[in-house]
Amino acid sequence: MWLATRLLLFILVVFILPALATLGWWLMQDRPNSWRSADWSASGVLPVAHSSKDAAVYVMAARTGGLKGAFSVHSWIVTKEAGDKPYVRYDKVGWGSPVRRNNYAPDARWYSNEPVIVRAVTGAEAQALIPKVEAAINSYPYSKSGDYHIWPGPNSNSFVAHVVKTVPELGARMPPNAVGRDWEAGWFAADWYPQSWDLHVTLNGLAGFSLGWGSGVELHFMGLVAGLDFARPAILIPAFGRVELWNSRELAEA
Repeated sequence: MWLATRLLLFILVVFILPALATLGWWLMQDRPNSWRSADWSASGVLPVAHSSKDAAVYVMAARTGGLKGAFSVHSWIVTKEAGDKPYVRYDKVGWGSPVRRNNYAPDARWYSNEPVIVRAVTGAEAQALIPKVEAAINSYPYSKSGDYHIWPGPNSNSFVAHVVKTVPELGARMPPNAVGRDWEAGWFAADWYPQSWDLHVTLNGLAGFSLGWGSGVELHFMGLVAGLDFARPAILIPAFGRVELWNSRELAEA
């Protein structure tokens, strides 16, 4: 009884209260009433494709819509081959054919929310990565109609997390408030990532942890993430995301 009480108190303080505080903040924001009234236009976060001949790979994210936006971002992938080539955007969505190609502008707002660049790779390194990224996209096992499950997954963030895990050379880390990023099929999964020295353990994305140089210390509960990032010092607050401990490089440049 004593142990159960302490565990419940820990969950309340570490996960539930921060998530409720983020919900309160979100309810005070000016948000569209529906997807029809939302702004889906280009944000200008990315440079114009034709302004550079360099190849590029971007992992991007923006808060999603409705009450979901209090707890999670939606993430996607953008690529651009070297030369006078356009951007190609890949999203997984919950309607129609789940993995969409160029359904939106590469840096479009998502439910009126401004996107951020989670990770950017450019030049020759990006050109070498693009075939691997595209192969990972094509190998995603949950890419058919009906494969989308908003929680705990597989969802849009599970899709991008699959690419990030399959192509560790990309050097990307999913945002802590990308609900669904830790989902894996089966009730138990344990993965070791030697490139970043990270151990990831999950119970179907519902509970688990990550530990290592790349991820720092993370605790996962019902899609929420709490923890500390040591490589780029930050606190990971459930639902809210990263809070940098001091001015550091943007995540895209890490």
